[in-house]
Amino acid sequence: MDTKKQAKSFIRQAGEGERRWFFGGGVHTWLAQAQETGGAFLINRDDMERGKVTPLHIHPDTDETLYILSGEILMNLDGVEERVGAGGLSVALRGVPHAFKVLAEGTSVLCFQTPGNAQAFYLGASEPLRADDAGPGVVDFDRIQESGRLNGGIVIVGPPPFDA
Repeated sequence: MDTKKQAKSFIRQAGEGERRWFFGGGVHTWLAQAQETGGAFLINRDDMERGKVTPLHIHPDTDETLYILSGEILMNLDGVEERVGAGGLSVALRGVPHAFKVLAEGTSVLCFQTPGNAQAFYLGASEPLRADDAGPGVVDFDRIQESGRLNGGIVIVGPPPFDA
């Protein structure tokens, strides 16, 4: 897909953007997609429940920045764990192993990935929310791993590294 030809400046208001259930847990609201940015970046808001964990993973060709809008996460970045609360930032450069655990109800993060080359992974690892969806969907790490295998964008390198 030639994303450069399709890119143009835009404004997205609060409440706008496609909402998708991510099989790793949480609801993604897509604020900027690859075709909108000429492939330069992706941005989504991830609203998550307390206790969500991610497996230890890398993004081989993408830098990932998480800005904590509300709540708190425990970030494992290359084997070092640190709590990151609202207003905090975590940057995992491409190839650096990382994972996080949600520590508080109502946690929401802004996920910024550059370049925007991992969108196929996220679309393959999620499904659109319907208007009548009331609760969380099913967490399915196998589907996450399969989307990474088929679409690239992520490599699972281990289980969640957090104590129970």
